[in-house]
Amino acid sequence: MSKRIETSIIINKPLDTVWQEVRVMENHVNWMEDAVKIDILSENNSGIDTKMNVLTKVGPIKLTDIITVTEWKEKESIGVIHEGIVTGEGIFYLKALNESQTEFKWEETLKFPIYLGGVIGEFFGSYVLKYIWKKNLKNLKEIIE
Repeated sequence: MSKRIETSIIINKPLDTVWQEVRVMENHVNWMEDAVKIDILSENNSGIDTKMNVLTKVGPIKLTDIITVTEWKEKESIGVIHEGIVTGEGIFYLKALNESQTEFKWEETLKFPIYLGGVIGEFFGSYVLKYIWKKNLKNLKEIIE
């Protein structure tokens, strides 16, 4: 079983401005409170097949997450797979609402291992992660605006 988590925000900046920040994978630590450190493992640092080692911290739990970019549509979306202790898929969608506003949607489907509570961990963890990711999007908005 796996748990789907979704959140979104409207950023009062044009799509181009939002994309310029989001496309730089190493910069995600500037606005993601749960991403402590990102090390690029691949030769490329953006686009499909970019591979990263992400040190993630949620409360007292620290995990290493191996993330590979599987979808990259300029100014539209970035999709990834998680191959660490917690596995799954995620995607960011960007959409211009008008010339000065961009909607940013974040969707993840994650599977927790049994020693992190399995299905029960997914259930409770999804509420914690959604809270953190909402905060992350607020942080992104503050950086960009």
